[in-house]
Amino acid sequence: MSPRLALQQITKQYPAVVANDAVDLTVLPGEIHAVLGENGAGKSTLMKIIYGVVRPDMGRLYWNGQETLIASPSAARELGIGMVFQHFSLFDTLTVAENIALGLPGGTRLDELARRITETAHQYGLDLEPQRHVHTLSVGERQRVEIVRALLGKPQLLILDEPTSVLTPQAVQRLFDTLRQLAAEGCSILYISHKLDEIRALCQTCTVMRAGKVSGVCDPRNESAASLSRMMTGAEPPALQHRDQQPGKAILTVRNLSLPRAHPYATELNHIHFDVRAGEILGVAGVSGNGQQELLAVLSGEDTRARNDAILLDTLPIGRRSTAWRRARGIGIVPEERLGRGAVPELSLAQNILLSHQGGATVRHGMVRRKALLALAGDIIARFGVRASGPMAAAASLSGGNLQKYIIGREITRKPRLLLVAQPTWGVDVSAAARIRAELLALRDSGCALLVISEELDELFEISDRLVVIAKGKVSPSVSRAEATRDQIGQWMSGLWPQEAAGTGGQAYAQA
Repeated sequence: MSPRLALQQITKQYPAVVANDAVDLTVLPGEIHAVLGENGAGKSTLMKIIYGVVRPDMGRLYWNGQETLIASPSAARELGIGMVFQHFSLFDTLTVAENIALGLPGGTRLDELARRITETAHQYGLDLEPQRHVHTLSVGERQRVEIVRALLGKPQLLILDEPTSVLTPQAVQRLFDTLRQLAAEGCSILYISHKLDEIRALCQTCTVMRAGKVSGVCDPRNESAASLSRMMTGAEPPALQHRDQQPGKAILTVRNLSLPRAHPYATELNHIHFDVRAGEILGVAGVSGNGQQELLAVLSGEDTRARNDAILLDTLPIGRRSTAWRRARGIGIVPEERLGRGAVPELSLAQNILLSHQGGATVRHGMVRRKALLALAGDIIARFGVRASGPMAAAASLSGGNLQKYIIGREITRKPRLLLVAQPTWGVDVSAAARIRAELLALRDSGCALLVISEELDELFEISDRLVVIAKGKVSPSVSRAEATRDQIGQWMSGLWPQEAAGTGGQAYAQA
């Protein structure tokens, strides 16, 4: 069988790093082929070469047996290559339909396109509203736009970069069924994921990359998660130590928090109650777009429309207080959007320290202490294993996973009393995710109160002491991790808890 795609000795070098070093890759028609590697291993660069975003310095690319130069994404789409990027390529001020229309031939009717978007999204279980502006979408909803845009092109090769990071377990299985059907129809799929269990369940072939080179090719169905991890990093990820401990007093108290929509497509928050106590992690599960973005905004001080007494820090009402005021009182914040919110892309890693560190160590008498910034940035890079050329590297130059490690490290080094985290390991490789989770647990053990919003159920069960679910702007009763089950939490994620879930264990959870 002639390969759908064949790469031979692909090499791409940047000033500070060789991103791809003589890489070979072969993908057959109808094959689901995984590309696995640590953050910074060269996977994204290789995919961008295939999609025409980046040109290789050396090597050859063959498409359906013919040597081909893919000069641009539009040329890739004409060949039948679709791609879903980890960092989204969407225009905030345009609607979903308008963004998707940009990649289609001129003269495409928006009303007809909106109908196709709705049908395709429904078929694959990826709910979308074509008329919504992208700036109103959560990270998870933006990823759905990218997936639907790629599927609308009916590609011969579909490249997916971390496609399940915002899906429920049920939606993941539905997507897998769709991908298997596409493969059965002859579409080849390049699948990038850090979820080893997904790769073993879905893919027939796996190419493993390490430091820009191919370190192995295998059938992942015959491998264990541990053996794949060893191929990827040379070692297995460290086991987490989650020790039960008695939490302290409530640091954050939320009482009857309700908030109208900030815009027509926002999620209204309704009668939300919960506490986060010193020395515990409260995990917040839910499908993207159910109010997580709005909840983090109101807790962090980005949105100050709440009643002042709806949110208490210790016993102090803070509903109307600014983000700067809350940071000064010991609240750390890791937003879900890395570039633009978590970090300023054009600034260096050292300069980005100033987004959260503005005390005497970094700023004195109104003057920025440059040496202190460089030292602190260097410490974070070393402690969290961030792959970067140094403290002066621009934030935009880092891979998504490495930038996430840096932002998490920046907040943890502040030693906050309360840490609000959204999607802590989104797009982060296995070993880096284990490191981040271990750091969050260590912070919890030191007495910090943590609220972790994540769509990764496995992650929440691994690190949380208690769990709540957010669905349609409402928050469920809390349940201890020891009493919760994945099936129950998955059911709650569709809005079914105690009253509606009577007879399935929900009432017991309501009393937990």
